[in-house]
Amino acid sequence: MSNDLKSELKKLIVETLNLEDVSPEEIPDEEPLFGSGLELDSIDGLELVLQLEKTYGIKIGSSEESREALQSVNVLADFIGRESQAKG
Repeated sequence: MSNDLKSELKKLIVETLNLEDVSPEEIPDEEPLFGSGLELDSIDGLELVLQLEKTYGIKIGSSEESREALQSVNVLADFIGRESQAKG
C-alpha cells in the first residue's frame, strides 16, 4: 500500500479529530488507533468513519467492520485499497 495514502490518512485522522498534541508524522503505521496508541474512543471512531466514507467514497457498514478497518493506519490503508478496487 502506498505511503502517500498512509500520510493522507494520518493527516485526515489528526484534522478530523482535532488532535492538537499529535502531528501526522508521529502516528506509527502499525500502532493501534484505539486503546493504547492514540487512545481514540467510540465517538472518535464514528467521526472518523463518516469522514473516511465522505473522503474516499467507501462504505464501512457495521461496527464490526469499522473496528476491523480502524485497527491501525496500515490496516486502514489496506481496507481503503480493497474497497476502492471492489467499487471500481
